[in-house]
Amino acid sequence: MSPFYDQLPDIPADRPVLIAGPTASGKSALAMDIAQKHGGLIINADAIQVYDNWRILTARPSPADERATAHALYGHVRGDTAYSVGQWLRDITPLLSGVRPIIVGGTGLYFNALTKGLAEIPQTPPQVRDQSTQRINDDGIESLLQALDPQTRARIDIQNPVRIQRAWEVLETTGIGLAAWQDATPAPILPADACACLVFDVDKDWLNARIAQRFDQMIANGALDEAQSNLSSWNPALLSAKVIGAPQLIAVLKGELSLENASELATIATRQFAKRQRSWFRSKMKDWHAIHNTRA
Repeated sequence: MSPFYDQLPDIPADRPVLIAGPTASGKSALAMDIAQKHGGLIINADAIQVYDNWRILTARPSPADERATAHALYGHVRGDTAYSVGQWLRDITPLLSGVRPIIVGGTGLYFNALTKGLAEIPQTPPQVRDQSTQRINDDGIESLLQALDPQTRARIDIQNPVRIQRAWEVLETTGIGLAAWQDATPAPILPADACACLVFDVDKDWLNARIAQRFDQMIANGALDEAQSNLSSWNPALLSAKVIGAPQLIAVLKGELSLENASELATIATRQFAKRQRSWFRSKMKDWHAIHNTRA
């Protein structure tokens, strides 16, 4: 049983459950416990776990977990396909009217869109995506950041290159800044006050140690073989290539890094990502019920 199960508030059997938290915090195990004890469909809210070509490195539920408890929206998107928060909302909407949903993940924008609504922004044309990628390659992500309107630049996470690229593509495609689109947001499909909202607020040192242990376990479980299966189709511009650890393991297979160095770099990158997640959740989810896994 998850060591954090005892921290749960009283949750009515029919109430949707949202579980947010940084990578490696233990949120998926808690979702499994809730589903097995009280029923429910576990639904992915992690932008990188949607891809089918990285199971081990994204810490997707194992086949045994998926057999034990119903899961949805894990590995349902091809690795060479773009995927957006809007597409995720469209995918999750029909799943909300059946078995009680237990929505778990680390992508704050997914939870934000679900509980606060999402502006209907037109999809980015392929040529605009190509332009943004080329600008990043030529001049760096800073060139896109500086091209944004001031309102959008002040609102987005400027430490996240994916968010900067997305904001630039919206402005280039529509002529309207992302902040303006967000201000015209429609009503949410699942308001937070209709859910049990849980967020992991974790001890940094505990989490850092767990991240290092988990990457070692991923290697033991076959992450390098998984990278090998992606080597022939590897394209660093794809969203699925943003999996932390993937570029490092691909570099190992190409003879550019030792496995030891790759593990160190991937662990550092994961810790930095988790720090950004923790900051985001603490800023945006102050009203959610906190789960503290400091020394479990």
